[in-house]
Amino acid sequence: MSKPLRSLSGLLDFDCAARWGSFKLAAQELHKTPAAISLQIRQLEEALGFDLFVRHPRQITLTEKGQELATTVRRTLSELQGKVASLQDGDEEKILRLSTTHSLAIKWLVPRIARFTQRYPEIDIRIDSSDRIANMEDGSTDIALRTSVVSPGDHDLLFCDRLVAVYSPALLRPGASEITLAELEHYPLLHEFTTDTWIALLRQNHVLHGRYNFARSYSNFAVMVQSALAGQGVALVSYAIACEDLRSGALKMMRCESPPYQRGYYIIIAPDKKCTSKIRHFCDWLHAEVADMQTICTDN
Repeated sequence: MSKPLRSLSGLLDFDCAARWGSFKLAAQELHKTPAAISLQIRQLEEALGFDLFVRHPRQITLTEKGQELATTVRRTLSELQGKVASLQDGDEEKILRLSTTHSLAIKWLVPRIARFTQRYPEIDIRIDSSDRIANMEDGSTDIALRTSVVSPGDHDLLFCDRLVAVYSPALLRPGASEITLAELEHYPLLHEFTTDTWIALLRQNHVLHGRYNFARSYSNFAVMVQSALAGQGVALVSYAIACEDLRSGALKMMRCESPPYQRGYYIIIAPDKKCTSKIRHFCDWLHAEVADMQTICTDN
């Protein structure tokens, strides 16, 4: 039978020792003696019924179970510290915890967020840039922006996205003002994970048969856009992620039909935060920014 954990004593010491890989260094951080750290962890091991560390003469290493527990403890302590910090800060209505994907945070949200701050300077925006699913139940996230397959009639849909082929003006040949579909064979084609979206674009524009150079693949659109900005090829990317660089002229968009792309960005709100004014203000601002982006999209 498993033993219930009757005390959390020692978990902070364990987390610190696991991070440092040393009782001595953990003791320095926690302002304790190495002997006190060692005793706390030994007592924790006795309570758990398994070893957390393998003790070597000059170092310690986590056991397999110790590594699993260290991961869980680190995540739990991080959430706890975040909640304590928010409570210490005082007014919950003045703190907005936002989770969004790396690409949307870097290339869409951050370039715009100053406009929200100018309008609502009293609201402190805290952005968690992560592609993992946000926990909307533990108080760590008020609102999340995530991409998903679009279903007709979804009221949480912020906008439908589309794919566009973009490139740096530095790629243009002398005297040329654009790269055309007929010239694609002369340039590296950048793609995300697979070439399927490029194949769909080429088929949509009736230029499927050609000697194309699918040079590089990327794990997300933001990195691919940066590669296109560096002149490394023609990238097929999310319009939302490339929008600001298209607006500034740092990228140009190829004139062609976009391939089918049934994905969009959704607003997910923590159940207990839906009626708060900070969420209402942020959602109104998001919709206004999307309307502005779609105006630019129409112009392009």
